Amino acid sequence: MMNREYYNVFGDDFDRFDFPCEVIRVTAGHGGEALLIAGGEKNALIDCGMAYCGKETADNLAKAADRLDYILLSHSHYDHIGGLPYIRDRFPEALVCGSERCARIVKKPNARRLMERLGHEAGELYAPDSSAVIRTDGLQVDLILRDGDSIELGGETVTALETKGHTDCSLSYYLEPAGLLFTSESTGILEGKDYVHTPILKSFSDALRSAKKCRSLAPEFLCLPHFGMLPPEYNDIFFDKFEEECGNKIEFVRKMIAGGLSEEEMFERYTDRYWTPAKEAEQPYKAFAINAGHILKALMREINGDENV
Repeated sequence: MMNREYYNVFGDDFDRFDFPCEVIRVTAGHGGEALLIAGGEKNALIDCGMAYCGKETADNLAKAADRLDYILLSHSHYDHIGGLPYIRDRFPEALVCGSERCARIVKKPNARRLMERLGHEAGELYAPDSSAVIRTDGLQVDLILRDGDSIELGGETVTALETKGHTDCSLSYYLEPAGLLFTSESTGILEGKDYVHTPILKSFSDALRSAKKCRSLAPEFLCLPHFGMLPPEYNDIFFDKFEEECGNKIEFVRKMIAGGLSEEEMFERYTDRYWTPAKEAEQPYKAFAINAGHILKALMREINGDENV
């Protein structure tokens, strides 16, 4: 159920999956991406997509490569790691890499139950005729990556960057020598040429620091979660828009707090302002509602705590 306007922000002539190096999109279904870096000697997959289409993602991956050495997780959310059990079935030798906090989260029974529930709801929305089983077995991290840790693929290097904000377990990945940065949701999601969504569930202060870190690398290319490649001339504009929208959202919530609104009233106004049916191209409403609650709580904590936001 692709909404063309949601993705077609740079015109018909721009291909958001035209990568500057050997990166292959093996995504199946909507709601989450899976991107294969075909290295000179080793291959690495960035994220795994959703569980409801996990088998299809594994099938796509097997067609694109006869081996998989690494699976690089951006963070622990269901739309990024849901397909992991199915991919591990097909490529059991692959090392699953992620942050230390991600490794802890994916072991928690409550987290797995939430992933299973959201996975079912995503399947009902995007593939209502599917009988796919939503699995959470095999969710694990084999290799902890810390800020600045690198993985050699043979002629290419992937460096992990801690980019907190969306979650405390978020990592971005910088591929060299291509100069391609796979950003995390901590630095925003493009939802229009002039609008960058800021899904900051933990800390806007951390997110702004993460954006500054990513920008300071001066990457030649940006690949965004839930979107794909940006035109290189838009890179700086993207970060500008992200910082601008962070400020707008902070001020929006600050005014609601000053107006004495309850959390329920703030949620209603937030939803009126930020939810549109077009968003369901990438996120079910129930997932949006959960995230909205976390975003509001994060902002209220920072504003009421008089932090530098």
